[in-house]
Amino acid sequence: MYNSIIILLLVTFVHSFALPQITKPDDGSEPGVLIGDLVKEITTPTGQTIANILLGTETAQSQDIGKAPSNGGVAGCKKSKDQCCIWYSISADLTNSFKGPSGRCNAIARMAIRLGFHDAGTWSKSLAAAGKDFGGADGSLVLFNEITRQENRGLEVIVGLAKAMFQKYKGSGISMADLIQYAATHAVVTCPLGPRTRIFVGRKDATKAAPDGLLPSVNSDADTLINLFQDKTISPHALTALLGAHSTSQQFFTSPNLAKDFGKPQDTTPGVWDVSFYNETIQPKPAPKTFRFASDSVIAKDPRSSDEWNAFIGDQSHWNSDYAEAYVRVSLLGVNNINNLTECTKTLPKAQPTFKGSTEGFVDQKKLKRRNVERGEPSFSGRTRE
Repeated sequence: MYNSIIILLLVTFVHSFALPQITKPDDGSEPGVLIGDLVKEITTPTGQTIANILLGTETAQSQDIGKAPSNGGVAGCKKSKDQCCIWYSISADLTNSFKGPSGRCNAIARMAIRLGFHDAGTWSKSLAAAGKDFGGADGSLVLFNEITRQENRGLEVIVGLAKAMFQKYKGSGISMADLIQYAATHAVVTCPLGPRTRIFVGRKDATKAAPDGLLPSVNSDADTLINLFQDKTISPHALTALLGAHSTSQQFFTSPNLAKDFGKPQDTTPGVWDVSFYNETIQPKPAPKTFRFASDSVIAKDPRSSDEWNAFIGDQSHWNSDYAEAYVRVSLLGVNNINNLTECTKTLPKAQPTFKGSTEGFVDQKKLKRRNVERGEPSFSGRTRE
C-alpha cells in the first residue's frame, strides 16, 4: 500500500506540470508557443507558470509586493534563504537612477528599456534550429562589448550603469543577463501607468557574443519586421504591443536632420507609459516636437497589426496586459534553463497609476550635447529632468 501511495504521488506530481490547452485567443491573435527548455518538458512550478504566461492562460502582471529585509544588502543577503533578497537592494538603486524629480521615468530608465530589448532580441528560432542556439537574454551586449555595433549606439550610459551595478552585486551571485532584464522591467513600472510585469531570475550569462544582424531597423518595411519577429516566436499582435515601448523613447541617430530632431521623443509624453503613442502615430503628421519612426507607421497600417494597433488607442489596460505578456517572452529568448528560474516580481516597485505635473515630459534639449551625436553618447549622468 505504501508503494501505491508513492506511485500515486509521483503521477500527480508529473501531471501537475502538464501543458495548458493551447487555444486561439478570443481577440483573433495567434496562440502562443513555448520557448527554451519548456519546449521539451515542464519540470517545475515556475516552469509551469512561465508556460502559462507564454500561452496566454495566466496573467503576466503581478501586484505582489514583498518586504525588503532590514538586514539586506550584499552582506545581509548572504545569510538569507530568500533567493530574491539581493534584488530588493538592486531595485532601490535602480529606482534612484530611473525616477526624475517629477516622479516620471527619466532618460536613464528609457535607455534601460531599450537595453533589455537589444540584449534579448539577438536570438533566432531558425538559427537555433540550425545548431546556433545562442544569443538572446544572456547579457552579451554588455559582456562582449556589443555596444560597438551600429544598432546599439546611444546605450553607452546605461551599459556603464549596468557594469557598475554588476560590479557591486556580482558577489551575490547575480548574472548580467538577469540584471539587464530586471532593469528593463523595473524601468517600465517606474514610468507612470506602466505595467508591473512579472520578472524571473536565474539566467546564465553568455560565453560569446550574440549573432549580428538580428535587431530590427526603424526603416524596415512591414514584411521584414513581421518576419524578423516571427523568427523570435513573436506574433504581429505581440509586436504591436511591444512597439508601444516607443511611448517613452527618443531618437538620437535616425533623422537625416539631427540638428533639428536630435533627442525628439516618439510621442508627446515620453516620461509616461501611456497609449498616446498609438493615436499620435496614425495621425497625418507627427505631433509638434516629436519624431516618427517609419517602422512604427508601417506596422500601424499593416492589416496583420492595424486592428490591434487601433484597439490600444484609449485602452491602457489592454495594452499593459498585452505588453507584459509579450515582454515576458522577450526577456526569456535564448534562455534554456527556464524551469530553474525564480520569480522575483515582489522586489519591483509599486505600479504608478497616476502622476503629477505636466504631461509634456520633454527632456531638456539643452542637456543633449551636440558633440555626442558623433560619439554616440547621450549626455546624461545620474538623474535627468522628467
